Amino acid sequence: MSHGPPPVPFRDCTGALLAGGRASRLAGRAKGLLELDGEPILARSLRLFGVLFGETLLVTNDAAPYRAFDARVVPDRFPGKGAPAGLHAALAAAQTEWVFTAGCDMPFLAGGPIAWLAARRQGAPAVAVRWGGRVEALHAFWSRDCLPTVERLLAAGEPSLWSLATAVGARLVEEEEWRLVDPGGRSLANANTPDDLTRLGLEPPPA
Repeated sequence: MSHGPPPVPFRDCTGALLAGGRASRLAGRAKGLLELDGEPILARSLRLFGVLFGETLLVTNDAAPYRAFDARVVPDRFPGKGAPAGLHAALAAAQTEWVFTAGCDMPFLAGGPIAWLAARRQGAPAVAVRWGGRVEALHAFWSRDCLPTVERLLAAGEPSLWSLATAVGARLVEEEEWRLVDPGGRSLANANTPDDLTRLGLEPPPA
């Protein structure tokens, strides 16, 4: 007898993939279409988010490269302000209490580390990892309570994700603790340059 699909672990959370970068160092290629083992990174991430989260969003101002994918697309409301604007768009569009953000160029997103980070949300407005001395605020959980602060700072200037995390009082997981679940920081890796493609084992999309 079928019992239907398994329950979604984090129904109170929207998974948001940010695909707004210009990829200037990768000849303008849509980074979500970079392939790992013959499959676009975006396809892998959407499948994972469909298992983990109650809702999934793709934040981009150019939906054309991603029309083949089954995802709700939302544009930035502050165009030209990078990942912080993508975070804002996700928070504004989400219908859940929480949003988990990640870049569309992060090939090794994994359920275990994401679930581990999710368990540290209680009592915090946001949760991120400090890795290599940097706050990895793209691979992070943000509550919708952060939206007014994020919106105010974007309206006033061009804040970094790090400054937004600081402004909302995000809980930071230190590298030593994160290594317990992701020893090499592999799930935080992303592709920005041709050297990154080689290092991460990625291939450009077929012509």
